Amino acid sequence: CGIDTSTLPKKSNQEMKQLLLEKNNGNSNSRDLLILYNMRLVLSIVQRFAIKKENIDDVFQVGIVGLIKAIDNFDINLGVQFSTYAVPMIIGEIRRFQRDRTSIKVTRSLRDIAYKAMQAKELLSKNNNDEPDIETIAKTIDTPVELVADSMQAIMEPISIYESAYTEGDGNKLVLDQIKDFRHTEENWIENTVLYESLKKLNEREHSILYLRYFLGKTQTEISDEIGISQAQVSRLEKEALTHIKKYI
Repeated sequence: CGIDTSTLPKKSNQEMKQLLLEKNNGNSNSRDLLILYNMRLVLSIVQRFAIKKENIDDVFQVGIVGLIKAIDNFDINLGVQFSTYAVPMIIGEIRRFQRDRTSIKVTRSLRDIAYKAMQAKELLSKNNNDEPDIETIAKTIDTPVELVADSMQAIMEPISIYESAYTEGDGNKLVLDQIKDFRHTEENWIENTVLYESLKKLNEREHSILYLRYFLGKTQTEISDEIGISQAQVSRLEKEALTHIKKYI
């Protein structure tokens, strides 16, 4: 952000307390100094987070927003150091920023469940020296297993199909290489080609009736009204067209 935090002066707890008193008395300069002198604190918190796709400067600025909120809301009569109060505020602001910056937008309630589950997973892993299963996590936060699974999947960051999945031999295997297309198989492609060729063998009226019937989903009565023939004729022409296709295939 254009600020060299290493050059910022350090202030003692007593000096910070004096600045907070002056800020409470309406001294705007003291408020600005409190922000300046606590930027080191914000930077130390930002460095705890695994910043992946977010710009580090963006996260730092979000942390400053949390710092400002802490400065404006801190009660000097609480009997605690300012940093003790400010750290959770700054962390909360950064986590909120990261949570709301997901590529796929999900509901707030689902995100909250996901982050509760992640916190529970981290705590259980630390206490048991083993990664817990989804049932244990769900039981810990008293939430249905299906909802926990859905919520954790919802906040996962999507990856590109052109991202490397693993390395084999002399080259990388992409995620795309691991995806199988069950719809556009060689067999389906051949069947579709044959069907396409068979449709070309029909006359214009037969082709029109099949299009209206099977692509637009119209009834025989609706088709008869549209093209000006009886419903019985539509039925006969439809059967003849299907017979022609079957014979060709």
